[in-house]
Amino acid sequence: PTPCPAMASNVTNKTDPRSMNSRVFIGNLNTLVVKKSDVEAIFSKYGKIVGCSVHKGFAFVQYVNERNARAAVAGEDGRMIAGQVL
Repeated sequence: PTPCPAMASNVTNKTDPRSMNSRVFIGNLNTLVVKKSDVEAIFSKYGKIVGCSVHKGFAFVQYVNERNARAAVAGEDGRMIAGQVL
């Protein structure tokens, strides 16, 4: 078993251009079922998450760098979670 990461901040809307490139938009998310902790658990394997915000039907994950964000997009695009394709 892996230790649970500390909960990431809810802030994902930093205006710093570098942070824009390290943010991932997760669309078509079944937020009735999928919670912030689930999103963090799924996406933390791609790198350290510094922010995660879940909204109705979508979420954002903020990584420390763009490389992590690109890996997450490549790895999770088209994945089915809670009956919906991301």
